[in-house]
Amino acid sequence: MDELNRKTVDEFKEAEKNKVIVVLENIRSMQNVGSVFRTADAFLAEAIYLVGYTPQPPHRDIHKTALGATETVHWKYFATTAEAIAELKANGYKLFGIEQVEASIMLQDFEKAPDEKIALIFGNEAEGVEQETLLQCEGCIEIPQFGMKHSLNISVAAGVVLWEMVRKGILNQ
Repeated sequence: MDELNRKTVDEFKEAEKNKVIVVLENIRSMQNVGSVFRTADAFLAEAIYLVGYTPQPPHRDIHKTALGATETVHWKYFATTAEAIAELKANGYKLFGIEQVEASIMLQDFEKAPDEKIALIFGNEAEGVEQETLLQCEGCIEIPQFGMKHSLNISVAAGVVLWEMVRKGILNQ
């Protein structure tokens, strides 16, 4: 681990985080939740907000894919998306649904101001981000896709979105 230049848990907790919170709205799969924790750790996300019936740590199936990231990434649970949104807006976050909708912003075209704080909302594996939630977002970000399915697993989508934001310099770390 020393050769890989990995942070310790304490170093990770003290490290400056990217100004992004990942919101998981009504995710069914514990493996998806665990995988998003690992992705959030990899990209130094500020936090993960778990909403509705999204599974919460501690749970064996979350830990199986999180591989310890539930101990490093700050997370918080909200019974409703409205509660999470109220907290995010009160703290100055701009909300963006990760969804395919009319007038969505293609991921490669997304920009934000350097000090702008954003929350990325990922929805249920089958239903996507709830309509009520989308109405409260600044906009939606769409991952370009060219196959028949036009959908990605939630954990894959989180990795693609966060990586593209790092690649473009939207996230600083």
